[in-house]
Amino acid sequence: MKAQRLPAESLVYPGNWYCEEKGRRGVAQTSIQLGSIGIWTRQLEDQPAAKAQETALQLEEFGYGALWFGEAAGREALTNAGMLLAATKRMVIATGIANIYARDALAMASGQKTLAEAYPNRFLLGLGVSHVPLVEKLRGHRYDKPVATMRAYLDAMDQAPYQSVPPLTKPVRVLAALGPKMLQLSGERAGGAHPYNVNPEHTAQARQILGPKPYLCPEQAVILETNSDKAREIGRAFLALYLTLPNYTNNFLRLGFEENDFKNGGSSRLIDAIIAWGDLDAIRNRIRAHQTAGADHVCIQVLSADPKALPLREWRELASALIGS
Repeated sequence: MKAQRLPAESLVYPGNWYCEEKGRRGVAQTSIQLGSIGIWTRQLEDQPAAKAQETALQLEEFGYGALWFGEAAGREALTNAGMLLAATKRMVIATGIANIYARDALAMASGQKTLAEAYPNRFLLGLGVSHVPLVEKLRGHRYDKPVATMRAYLDAMDQAPYQSVPPLTKPVRVLAALGPKMLQLSGERAGGAHPYNVNPEHTAQARQILGPKPYLCPEQAVILETNSDKAREIGRAFLALYLTLPNYTNNFLRLGFEENDFKNGGSSRLIDAIIAWGDLDAIRNRIRAHQTAGADHVCIQVLSADPKALPLREWRELASALIGS
């Protein structure tokens, strides 16, 4: 039986919450308007701040409900979110994800509350445990067991004091989640999950684990290219890095792929399953497959032959084809 879900337009995060320092009680629930389609991009990292802000405003004008970005060795996630929130008026700005090893739980909770108070119902905090090379080699921390580490981090966030003006509604968070245990934690301790590099089959499995209420916001990489050789070449260039990271390869194995699918940048079978390529109809069909499987909001990541170029034409065409259709 297909799970019944909340409307795609809003996420309800129940329960009263209280800021002891100020004696200010938040409302019983918060609603964040994501819409059904958003954009996931790293291309803004290659632009000056002013150009990134200008582009965010264009995406808002195209009609996208949310703008998602990651965090590695570029802009700091919460500062970046504030910069993009200041440049837009209604679009949700979402971290996909903010690395929990990049700041302690008090700093993360304070940053989230600061942005949520300044921009009500427009900041969505996506949290993730990242990957061993980014944590140990880049940041110099020890990478511990993902689920236990995330659970302890959420505990610390929930207990963190905040001696400033709190947001009127409880800030929303989602977790980067691929495996069943992290997905279960996403439903129990967060507003939902933000899976990355997944197909509609994973979305269906995630919905079963999460249940009907938590938000499910998968990322979907797309290539507007009908030539299979060109599309798969772009896809392999994109997927090559992720095939070196066990968090992703283990998830691909759970989805039924084999070790041979990881060789030479990925088999055609893997590329075609994880990356949607073709014309607008092909992309639309993949998005609808995620929605049928249980996704509330799909954030599309446009890939092209030049990974640093802003795909404005593709973003515009996809908005016309997907939003309101």
